[in-house]
Amino acid sequence: MKKTQLFKAMFWPALVSAASAHASDESSLNVLRQEVKDLKLTYERRILELESKIKQLEPAQAATPSSPSQLTNKATSANRVIRNNSFNPSIGIVLNGQFSGYSSDSSEVRGFALGHEGERSKEGFAIDHSELNFSANVDDKFYSSVTAAIAEHEGDTEVELEEAYIQTLSGSGLPDGMSVKFGRALWTFGYLNEHHQHTDDFVERPLPYRFFLEGAFNDDGAEFTYVLPTNLYTEVGLGAFRGDDFPFGESDDSGLGAVSAFVRIGGEIDLNQSWRLGFSHLSGKAGGVRSSNEDTVNFVGDTDLTAVDFKYSLAPTGNSSQQELTVQGEYIVREESGTYEDTAAATGLVAVDGSSSGWYIQSTYKWAPQWRVGARYSKLSAFDEPAGLAGSALDAQGFNPKLYSLMLDWTNSEFSRIRLQYSREELASQQKDNQVSLQYIMSLGAHGAHKY
Repeated sequence: MKKTQLFKAMFWPALVSAASAHASDESSLNVLRQEVKDLKLTYERRILELESKIKQLEPAQAATPSSPSQLTNKATSANRVIRNNSFNPSIGIVLNGQFSGYSSDSSEVRGFALGHEGERSKEGFAIDHSELNFSANVDDKFYSSVTAAIAEHEGDTEVELEEAYIQTLSGSGLPDGMSVKFGRALWTFGYLNEHHQHTDDFVERPLPYRFFLEGAFNDDGAEFTYVLPTNLYTEVGLGAFRGDDFPFGESDDSGLGAVSAFVRIGGEIDLNQSWRLGFSHLSGKAGGVRSSNEDTVNFVGDTDLTAVDFKYSLAPTGNSSQQELTVQGEYIVREESGTYEDTAAATGLVAVDGSSSGWYIQSTYKWAPQWRVGARYSKLSAFDEPAGLAGSALDAQGFNPKLYSLMLDWTNSEFSRIRLQYSREELASQQKDNQVSLQYIMSLGAHGAHKY
């Protein structure tokens, strides 16, 4: 057999098969190309139709505003261009209410002058300390916030301007870490003072805050703070205030009746643990009315408050939103030098130059994302030199008030919380008050991050 014939016999069938396959692939490729072309034409026609409809609708849209806001803007602000709402204030509402039951009809306490905001909530259903807040960046250099507190006292609904302040931002031109706040605010003192009450871990504030600060100190004034550029978190601050808020009052004509200073340090022990320790001092001249339940006492003189506070947090899993243990406490000493006038008891003027103190320690444990338990103990120690107070409302008769609290709360989200709490209050000798409270805290609208 010749070589040509041998080649054809061996390779011809394969060549014919390959040629047929190539022809088939070429045919399939042509079909796909045609389909793509048809699809492009279809979409192009559809796009042209939609663009035509848009052009037809635009004149009608321009002629007829689609919302009341557009009508208002055209009618009253023809030359004003509103580009966005970046600087519109965030609005938030916190609803705080509870149902409370008490075993004792009386909540009288001896040895301390207690303002009405430090008293226990009324029995039964009650709206507690609720808030309305407006906040926003004023511009690139200032932030501002206004909070109105709404509460009921002796049947009357009271609205108090709790905060109305301006604070510098990082781009204000001050050195890094430096900030200035001025206006009315919950100022830095101890741990709890600068926190809004709805962020507390218990229904009521511990005894030192109720008796020494009437819940919180929020006078008019200014505060300077500076976070030092150190490896260990270190923050220092100074404040100057009008001196009208409890425990002061009726500041002099200079408008400067109180000053403060504080330092804080803190850091992380490891990825799961953190701590903070603080020292603060608040000093001013008092000249206002302090009530001690039915008795009314006036104090004129100097008042100094010194606080030491700490907080420790442990997240066993490394995620505090899942599990967390916290331990927190404060010790506050109040020194007073001046004159008390017990008008109700008609004991006349009582000169005092001594100190009283109070402290609390608490712990909370979150064992699941929505569930926490907590326990707290707080105590007060009356004047250390009570001899001149005998017979007056400030005579503690050797008794130091105490408060025990146990709580269980369920937090459905960061905006809603329901809390059940049992407390045992011993404010006077032979007077024990067992209290049960069911509290709800609901946040509507903007909700800023809570302070550590």
